[in-house]
Amino acid sequence: MEFEPNCATTAMGIMPHTNLDQALDLALGLDVAFWPQLPNTSFLEDMYAQASEHFPGILVDSQHHIITFDTGRFAEELPAYSEISGEPQTYALAPEHSPAYHRFLSRDLSRYRSIRGQIIGPISYGFRVVDQNRRPVIYDDDVRPLFFDFLQNKLNHQYRQLREKNPHAFVWLDEPGLGWIFSAMSGYVDTVAREDYRAFLAGCEGPRALHLCADINLPFLLSLGLDIVSFDAFQIGQLPREYAAAAARFLKEGGIISWGIVPTDSSNLGEATLDSLQERLRFGWQRIAEEGVPLEQIARQSMLAPARCCLKNIGRVGAAGEEGAVISAPSDGTSIEEKLVETAFGLVSDLSHRLRAEFRL
Repeated sequence: MEFEPNCATTAMGIMPHTNLDQALDLALGLDVAFWPQLPNTSFLEDMYAQASEHFPGILVDSQHHIITFDTGRFAEELPAYSEISGEPQTYALAPEHSPAYHRFLSRDLSRYRSIRGQIIGPISYGFRVVDQNRRPVIYDDDVRPLFFDFLQNKLNHQYRQLREKNPHAFVWLDEPGLGWIFSAMSGYVDTVAREDYRAFLAGCEGPRALHLCADINLPFLLSLGLDIVSFDAFQIGQLPREYAAAAARFLKEGGIISWGIVPTDSSNLGEATLDSLQERLRFGWQRIAEEGVPLEQIARQSMLAPARCCLKNIGRVGAAGEEGAVISAPSDGTSIEEKLVETAFGLVSDLSHRLRAEFRL
């Protein structure tokens, strides 16, 4: 990597906000700024719909929030797609699919130590998008190589645009469905997935980065040939020895880890303190240090982030003072999810300042 994060702050691209300016200001307030995805404003900003533009055979139903792949339409549209597949504009993100992205690019982003974009990863995309028979397209041997190539080109186009705004830019792959490969019912096993993913990453420009917030198999994740890995560290809790050993190897090779340490659900966030979060993070770091990586090095190669995006709160919500309530619903018209995310962003920044002071970063 060309930059040393030193406990820099960042966050998931998906945000629950409906006010673009408010979301963008929050994203620009972190050390590694990013452009927000706002699916609550339009289904076209759903990360699957956002990535589907120009892919042959795809039908996006914005009214019913459905994305399907039609094999007949695919056959009809494939020749036309082949003609434009070499044109950069085919992989550009249109303004209607993300006003925030274009607003982000209009800013002076040179002062940031890094900036970041994001795109849905091919495995999650392949499991989520289904054909007219409800069969995930990842099982179609003819279509799978094409959407892997398509998403790779979209990532590269985004990276080139971001790189013009900041030399330390990167784009991470959102892979919420990566854990499916370990399911007995998957039919797309981890050995095949690893081979496909390594080939996919080999064609990706810039630092190779991936974010996963659920069903984390950290040793597998760190074996894919990535430069940056982001995951829900709060969910893991006490880092298992196997995970610590894999993380140590990754850091020794120069990798960067973004620790999703601040919860965004009302139950856990309402009970979290700066001290408890620091203790939770330091326990994992100490496990890695026991594998031969000094704590100072871990801090230098770490970013800090909220654990998840909180598009939908999964915790308890109640009125202030109500028995069992953990966080109160806002009275200013904003959603509980927006309040949770903003609170988490604040805690991430406070924790970053504390760790930077401790390690003199």
